[in-house]
Amino acid sequence: MFVIRLADGTLRIPRTLASDDGRLIGNAYVELAPSDPEYDRWLPESITEEQEAERRRRWREDNDALEREFLAFKESQAGSDR
Repeated sequence: MFVIRLADGTLRIPRTLASDDGRLIGNAYVELAPSDPEYDRWLPESITEEQEAERRRRWREDNDALEREFLAFKESQAGSDR
């Protein structure tokens, strides 16, 4: 999850909620306005929504290529077991 900077300057900060014993309850985003005291701390690592979409697109493409490579390897290994 990334810190996402919206067009109006609002930041979406990822947060994880855990139970008292450490079990994951869920992940969410919390929005911070430019007037929030924590805003300046998070701003340098923020990316735009467009940058986040591009990262996801590249990740999917890279993942598809890696999956094809793995399946070809798996097929070559199955052929050598005979």
